[in-house]
Amino acid sequence: MTVILGYYGSEELPLGPNCSRLMQANPFFVQSIKAQEIDESKHGSMLYGFYETPPLDVEIAWSETHKASIQSNYHKAKIPKLPFFTLLLEWEYFLNQGSKVDISYSVKSPSSSPLSLVIAHGKDNLIEWLEDPSYPNTTLSWNIIHGDGVIHQEIFSSKMYYIAVGNLNSEEVEVQLNFTLNGFLYNTTRAYYKCSLSHQLCSLKLFLLKANVAVLTSPGMDQDETYDDWYVKLSYGPRWITYFLGSGTMTVIILLACRICNMFQIIRGDESGLRAGDTVSERAPLLSRKDDDLLSWGSSYDSLSHDEEEVDEWLAVASLDGKPLKEDGETNSNLRRLCVMCFDAPRDCFFLPCGHCAACFACGTRIIDEAGNCPICRRTTKKVRKIFTV
Repeated sequence: MTVILGYYGSEELPLGPNCSRLMQANPFFVQSIKAQEIDESKHGSMLYGFYETPPLDVEIAWSETHKASIQSNYHKAKIPKLPFFTLLLEWEYFLNQGSKVDISYSVKSPSSSPLSLVIAHGKDNLIEWLEDPSYPNTTLSWNIIHGDGVIHQEIFSSKMYYIAVGNLNSEEVEVQLNFTLNGFLYNTTRAYYKCSLSHQLCSLKLFLLKANVAVLTSPGMDQDETYDDWYVKLSYGPRWITYFLGSGTMTVIILLACRICNMFQIIRGDESGLRAGDTVSERAPLLSRKDDDLLSWGSSYDSLSHDEEEVDEWLAVASLDGKPLKEDGETNSNLRRLCVMCFDAPRDCFFLPCGHCAACFACGTRIIDEAGNCPICRRTTKKVRKIFTV
């Protein structure tokens, strides 16, 4: 959606007289290029389609004459810092690389007050330019003109340019400007697609496995024709199959990346202190077998048979003080006091921070050193404290 609405979103392209704009779109993302004139009074714009970039070898020259009287204090409210500034007019042209602009001027004023003439590229106007002439560094020529003179300017890149004149004085100034423009146009004789934008929508279909180039042209303007804005609405038809496949591919890549990250975290071990490569279940023993270096208080856990008959026989004769247990309640109470790890020593320690008391101090120390998890809640243990009975 970012590519569709952002990079290949709809836009209004400004055109000037004798314009020849080259437009290239990636056919992998764009299926068609659509163009339509916004102002119905403008006629003569054409959309061409090519399989490869056409040569820029058609040279054209035309002249324009503009006479005006610049009033003062016209834009006082817009720019408080420039109380005597008045914008004459702006002339916009799209000029390709190699074009040239010659401007001859004649300023007629009783006090010979100078004017400012600016040639710059972009869509800004002279008012915005005067607020910050150094940004975004688009100025080609900035001249203080008075009397008669000529300005020459060469064009080094194909862009939109504007010429503007401003009055920085407190009195009215008359000026005559003669423009002579030498431009280069793209050769459209080998175009496989031609469409006039007059009262219709032109749609150029792009081929997926071929180079696709479009050229948008406009005719010249007559001397008696008024100069105003000339815009063409340009839009792109997306190739939806590409976006669907691309979205699915990105989803699979993200899922695989998440899975790899999870596997990497498991290998390195999480906060539970598991070592690399270990896969421990919840019922796996926390410690290795304890060395039988103490006297048994009864039958040890390892000596127990998993046979039900041997377990019943052991419960009938086992006791903490060497005497047989007579009641089931007493037996269960004594068994709950034994270490759950070795089943030999009484529970005489507790773990921090959980506070569970389930093992003897010897087994608790081994848990801290080896596993690090509480045998009751499986929480990571930090310390073990011995219980002293007074």
